[in-house]
Amino acid sequence: MPEQPEQTGGAPSSRWVYGGLVGAILLMVAGGVAFYLATQRKGPDTAAADYTVSVSAKSCEPNEITVPGGKRSFEIVNTSDRPIEWEILDGVMVVAEQENIAPGFRQTLTAQLAPGEYEITCGLLSNPRGKLVVTESKESRAAAADVGLRKFLGPLSEYRVYLVLQSARAVAEAEDLAASIEAGDLEDARVQWEEARLPYKRVEPVAYRFSDLENAIDPVADYLAKREDDPAFTGYHRIEYGLFEENTTEGLQPAADQLVTDLKTLKERLAELKLDPALLISIPADMSRQLAQGKIADGEDRYAETDLADIAANFEGIAKITGLLQSVVKPVDAGLEAQIEEDLADIESQLAALKTEGGYPPYSEVDDSARAALADAFGALADTLDRLNSVIG
Repeated sequence: MPEQPEQTGGAPSSRWVYGGLVGAILLMVAGGVAFYLATQRKGPDTAAADYTVSVSAKSCEPNEITVPGGKRSFEIVNTSDRPIEWEILDGVMVVAEQENIAPGFRQTLTAQLAPGEYEITCGLLSNPRGKLVVTESKESRAAAADVGLRKFLGPLSEYRVYLVLQSARAVAEAEDLAASIEAGDLEDARVQWEEARLPYKRVEPVAYRFSDLENAIDPVADYLAKREDDPAFTGYHRIEYGLFEENTTEGLQPAADQLVTDLKTLKERLAELKLDPALLISIPADMSRQLAQGKIADGEDRYAETDLADIAANFEGIAKITGLLQSVVKPVDAGLEAQIEEDLADIESQLAALKTEGGYPPYSEVDDSARAALADAFGALADTLDRLNSVIG
């Protein structure tokens, strides 16, 4: 059989192919291991973490950590014999986590932490959880104070809806009042007058900024040259004077019709009003201070003496805005949010204590000490709300 010539070209032998393939695989594995080790072990140029947590088979060490708020880093060391993950939990929500830490290795987790109490997982899900307490700090306050317009979008939108609904109700109630006056029904007109005041007083924290409408809708005779005889004595109090002081509906129809017209204009302006965070922040404190510095002491419903109902409606309007702002301020300054809640509860409690089964008593029956206490409570709320501007302004 003739000898076959030696192959000098073409495809390499299968042993070379297999050898090259094995070599490539080994290189890939080695590279992967090196990369994994690089991610697990702490290199000489790696910045030191703020805190170190060792996770054993059964627990974390330490099991309770207190840190100042802000951007904090944690070096997690796995001292168990199984891969672990480490999580910071706010209730059921994961704030931050580091997964797949191999036995004997460590990884660093960095998180922006707001003040509060959190749980930390410690290896196996069956292990008891640890506790992470984050305290307030200059860093956390500075980070949280960067609120941004987007966090105000919800409160601004909701308050705009509130203004539109309450101003529409004010128009409807004023129309019912005008109808009662036209019918000459004194007792019904008195009831309707009291009802018609309330939606206006709820939006008054904003409405009073339209000075022309405020002077037409709600002027008090004390501030007019000829008092009740002054031509500028219009709106709610002119109608109140006729119903409760003169005890008649006669001659009130023009004032009632004009009130409806003015309230419709107010409704249109409130719908078109450009609301912004600065306005939203300022109006509840401004209204609270107005009440504290004179309106409560003196009252303004001279003839019907329904001032407590007015003040309660004002309070509803203030509380509506303040409640919306609390959702913005709570993540920034929980202490301020809690103080606002306490001040609101104090006013609500005082108003409830002044109320009887038949409603609020005539204002002449509210003594000076009760008026002073209520004014002080609104003053305290105004002082607290003044802090909003430095926190979220």
